[in-house]
Amino acid sequence: MNPIIIDAQGLAQLELEQYVEEQAQEIAPEFEIDAVHDSDFGTLYRVWQGMNLLGTYYRADIDGLWVAQPCCSEKRPRCETPEQAQLLIIAISGLLVVDVA
Repeated sequence: MNPIIIDAQGLAQLELEQYVEEQAQEIAPEFEIDAVHDSDFGTLYRVWQGMNLLGTYYRADIDGLWVAQPCCSEKRPRCETPEQAQLLIIAISGLLVVDVA
């Protein structure tokens, strides 16, 4: 049986990765997505942050695109994927911050 040898740099890297993961869990907002049936839209997906509804999205029958409906906006952008619709709702809600250097 070979003993596991961890050098100081490897241990420091592991500790750093654990710290970053812990910070991300504390800082990053958590979002939940659920679905309900809607008589007009079919399956209507809802994006939540805690108890706050950020918006909804659904797949349009006409063109197959995903329609994002952020609660804080009158805009209804169309997206290629459900993930894009989710991201738009979160971004328009002001919860997505991008650091451009």
